[in-house]
Amino acid sequence: MWLVKNGCLLVTWIKTYNSRLAQELGKWAESEEKGEPFHKAVFHAYFVDGVNIAEISNLVKLAVSVGLSGREAQTVLEKRIFRDSVDSDWARSREMGITAVPTFMMKRKAVVGAQTYGVLEQFLIESSMIESGA
Repeated sequence: MWLVKNGCLLVTWIKTYNSRLAQELGKWAESEEKGEPFHKAVFHAYFVDGVNIAEISNLVKLAVSVGLSGREAQTVLEKRIFRDSVDSDWARSREMGITAVPTFMMKRKAVVGAQTYGVLEQFLIESSMIESGA
């Protein structure tokens, strides 16, 4: 279920699904030069369409939708080929003190959680990434 309010797409959550396998398949998609389209497809499937991204069959369909091999995607997931890579990402996040998503980090500063444009803009200004009023 979703609706648009003030120009933003909002999803009415019925259930939250574990994204671990999607993260593992995302690592494979990145290695196949399809990371960005795959991540966008998963994001849309989960947040807009309410697709269960914990189910292998759904992830394989998403991989195919961006031009990846369904057979290879199935193998990557069944054999958990990118498990260690995702474990490494999680360990690095813990070491950096990241405990929530999204977390934006730059120059040892962090902004945690969904934020307004103004908060993110100020974060970029304070991190010397953009000039005030840019």
